[in-house]
Amino acid sequence: MFGKVPRVNPLQLRKEMLVAESELNRSQLINRWEAATEWHRTFSAGVRTVGSVASAAALLVATVRAFRRKPDAQNGKNPSWLPPIIKVAGFVSSLWTTFRSPRRDERSQKNP
Repeated sequence: MFGKVPRVNPLQLRKEMLVAESELNRSQLINRWEAATEWHRTFSAGVRTVGSVASAAALLVATVRAFRRKPDAQNGKNPSWLPPIIKVAGFVSSLWTTFRSPRRDERSQKNP
């Protein structure tokens, strides 16, 4: 009994080789998937940056436009500053809710 060499079952050996190959393929697929999605993360970060700059520029243009109104032709006086200020505040509020809430959601998903 002690002198006999155990026989290797070729089917069992083939099965183990296929399982090992499958694990290698799985890890390669995960690495390729991460590499493929990395450009998406980089691109979306750039888009967010461009979006932030664009919203800031739009806010600046809206503010400048609001305060550079021409005098009222009927009575020759400058119009009240209150309506433009309210418009700008509403615009800022809508931008704030649009761009601020997704970032909070992302943080809460990263830190459960």
